[in-house]
Amino acid sequence: MEPAEVLSPGSLLFLEPKTSCCIIAMMGCKTSIDPAILKLGLNQTLLHHPRFSSKLLVINGVKKKWVKTQVDLDNHVVVPVVDTEMESPALFIEDYISHLTTIPIDFSKPLWELHILNLKTPEAEAFAIFRIHHSIGDGMSLISILLACCRKSADPGALPTLPTQKQTDDRGNRRKIVWLVLAVWSVLRLMSNTLVDLSLFMATILFMKDTKTPVKGLSGVEHNPKRFVHRTVRLDDIKLVKNAMDMTVNDVILGVTQAGLSRYLNRKYGEVDKSKSIPKNIRLRATVLVNIRQDAGIQAMADMMKKKSKAKWGNKFGFICVPFNIALQNDPLDYLHQAKAIVQRKKLSLQALCTYMTNNCVVRLFGSKVSSCLAYRVFSNTTMSISNVVGPVEEISFFGHPIAFIAPTVFGHPQALTIHFQSYVDKMSIVVAVDPSLISDPHLLCDDFQESLKLFKDAIVINDGVC
Repeated sequence: MEPAEVLSPGSLLFLEPKTSCCIIAMMGCKTSIDPAILKLGLNQTLLHHPRFSSKLLVINGVKKKWVKTQVDLDNHVVVPVVDTEMESPALFIEDYISHLTTIPIDFSKPLWELHILNLKTPEAEAFAIFRIHHSIGDGMSLISILLACCRKSADPGALPTLPTQKQTDDRGNRRKIVWLVLAVWSVLRLMSNTLVDLSLFMATILFMKDTKTPVKGLSGVEHNPKRFVHRTVRLDDIKLVKNAMDMTVNDVILGVTQAGLSRYLNRKYGEVDKSKSIPKNIRLRATVLVNIRQDAGIQAMADMMKKKSKAKWGNKFGFICVPFNIALQNDPLDYLHQAKAIVQRKKLSLQALCTYMTNNCVVRLFGSKVSSCLAYRVFSNTTMSISNVVGPVEEISFFGHPIAFIAPTVFGHPQALTIHFQSYVDKMSIVVAVDPSLISDPHLLCDDFQESLKLFKDAIVINDGVC
């Protein structure tokens, strides 16, 4: 029998009641899903991974270790009987996923499940919905391992391909003295930014709260049911804006989020009083969990399911807080300029690494309950969470079922709004998770994100004089 594995500080954090989170990953498929084929595929791949074939060992009420167990796929793969002729299958799927957020995950077995809904919508013929407890791993690990179960549709023997990061091209045409000055200046900025960011992070834990707005969750929001909606936009539109503005995809995404939230909040304040618009100086920040490991790659994750691998698994992340400038701008491109400045500023900071190391120390010295209380303060004193996950550049299949889109999100943390961006081939899914008792119109929020991207594109076309 394989030895039990001690839980990491990150896993312990996500197992505490205040910060117990689950990841939902919905995959729309272009064909009906055969449960028998999926079970056979899972048995040959996912069940070889230790996290998906282990359960928690609990000693005196305290969750201590991962222990290998026999997995019965019938207890993990759920195929509900549904009316395929129902009037609104898309609404049924929303309701079904929302209901999953009210059901506690079963700790007597490995902490994951797969729900199959053979319902046709305009986007897909069927849906595979993973619910995975966050203690198993962070978002990057889990998306990577799920993609490692997939293969290219055009080449069933090949793993998915992710886009590569372009490296800065330094051809040596700068003089060494200039490089040295820039390096010293960058180090000074890095130290200064890190000190400021950590001071603000500590202030957030102690007393600094975001402004109360129509999207700011109230106390206990983590226990409320959540609702998930998504909207698909063209990745080429995002790249057009990126190239025209000489920025990154993350810059564009942040700009879209700022512009969309500004439009949405302006409308909400106007509903209360038509003479009012967005108040000035709103403090609205997003909590971001930053992956601090080097990307292991899909191949390494696939190898992990076959043999011992050097791929680092688990929850390896740090916290950063990203401020949003919520205001109506005369020029929509101002949102992009502001977003680029924010991202550039955060790149020159070691806040993520420092908070990762600090959390590990807190867990080891004071226990996961203290760590959970601190993390809870960070989440509850900020407004939302946001992330961007890079997906495959070619169409892939999930055990022979071609995938139309991928839409991941998370629930269980004390925030009423979470936004995930997930790229796949030539599409970008904008996934919004909300507390419907506070944000009752998430589709309208998605409209605002989509319209903001269109405004960026139109402004660029006009500025370039393109007809």
